[in-house]
Amino acid sequence: MIHKKNIKTNCNGIYFNTNAYFVLLFTSAFLISCKFGKFDDDKKRIENTKKIKTPEGMVWVKTKSFLMGAKMNDNYAMKREKPAHQVMVDGFFIDATEVTNKQFKEFVDATKYKTIAERPINWEEMKKTLPPDTPRPHDSILKPGSLVFNKNVNLVANMNNYAQWWTWKIGANWKHPQGPKSSIEGKDDYPVVHVAYDDALAYCKWANRRLPTEAEWESAAQGNSDNTIFTWGNDSKELDANANTWQGQFPIKNEAKDGFSFIAPIKSFPSNDIGIYDMLGNVWEITSDLFNVNYYQGIASEIIINPTGAQKSYNPNNPYEKEYIIKGGSFLCHASYCASFRISARMGSSFDSASDHKGFRTVTTPAMLKAIEK
Repeated sequence: MIHKKNIKTNCNGIYFNTNAYFVLLFTSAFLISCKFGKFDDDKKRIENTKKIKTPEGMVWVKTKSFLMGAKMNDNYAMKREKPAHQVMVDGFFIDATEVTNKQFKEFVDATKYKTIAERPINWEEMKKTLPPDTPRPHDSILKPGSLVFNKNVNLVANMNNYAQWWTWKIGANWKHPQGPKSSIEGKDDYPVVHVAYDDALAYCKWANRRLPTEAEWESAAQGNSDNTIFTWGNDSKELDANANTWQGQFPIKNEAKDGFSFIAPIKSFPSNDIGIYDMLGNVWEITSDLFNVNYYQGIASEIIINPTGAQKSYNPNNPYEKEYIIKGGSFLCHASYCASFRISARMGSSFDSASDHKGFRTVTTPAMLKAIEK
């Protein structure tokens, strides 16, 4: 049950000597393993993965330690991204691109699945996630649909009023991204959108995959790096050449200097240095971690191994909703409004909310692949 007008889902270095760094890293990791009992010898991990063939359309992300959260000299970093903290994440496979319309259609054709945006709205369920005494909308509004960006905004009186550029469109869903008269014909290689958290989980179950944790997502976005602001490094001047974001005056005029006014096909921009595309810009990507604005402030100073995020969702701006972290920003991100075209950027998205700038990608692990073989 999505269907509510949840505009909250939309945005608002030190370099080590490599040899010395890894000596320190693995020495520290060994000591930490004695305390936590969670860290296996990295050599064993590497040997195990040599026997696993990389699944088609996926990329291997090696086991590594990296700085998660706000980076030094990132002027756009928000409080919820701080403090930065060291994590270690086991190796895994991740989709090289967001899940596409073609891939999602194969899932729907095989399972007859209906996304939340396509289902009738149950008011009794919906009101449980709204403030008490919220009036019931008129029946003409309580129909299946999703959020669509309003491309015809001419004037904005208050940038805090997100409703000025979002429209609840009845009939909008993954097959009709701009409303019932639109279609995805000829757009097989575009990211699927208008999917909610539960829709992504259903796809993952069918595909024998899962959603990435926030830490896995950041590890993949970093590629071979361990402390960069963007997927290409730290130079913000390279943004337009590397990510589909908004140029011009948001939300009134998009100059499309990057070649796209709105959503773009996958692989329209260069990959990071390990072959993963579009982790910044284009569409927000759903992760498996709960969104809690205070989570980072409560993290211990020791290195964290394979973190899975907060135990409870908390967003003071959306206190009645269960939210999950979305990463990477979208084609709507602009420095003046939503500077979330950074690896550490994190937003909350209600589990039942969908829009035309939110999608997902999946991950798998050697253990998951071996389980399938058995």
